[in-house]
Amino acid sequence: MMDGFENLEDFEKADKEDIFSKVIRAGKRTYFFDVKSTRNSDFYLTITESKKRMGKDGKMYYEKHKIFLYKEDFEKFLEGLNEVVDYIKTNQEVIPRSEMVEHEELEMATTEFSSVTFEDLEK
Repeated sequence: MMDGFENLEDFEKADKEDIFSKVIRAGKRTYFFDVKSTRNSDFYLTITESKKRMGKDGKMYYEKHKIFLYKEDFEKFLEGLNEVVDYIKTNQEVIPRSEMVEHEELEMATTEFSSVTFEDLEK
């Protein structure tokens, strides 16, 4: 099932027990790097991305995405990450900070909308 875990209950319990954590705040996102331990005392890493969102009811909530990275995959993961980051640094056109802010504002304006039904149009 889950590497080092006999059942879902053990997995969920271990998921709550952090050995070491690092929090990175990056604009509207927060990243959590958490070292955890399996039942066999093998360390693994969870990487969680958390974004603050507005629900349809107007209440704020956090959308989270999590990946689990086990020690046998660390080298391949780092190699791939470094290769992709180097590619971006080498090939991405440098955009001035002021233009990036304008782009984010435009993106927000085009993705946030309210629902309209045909009945609303008749009023």
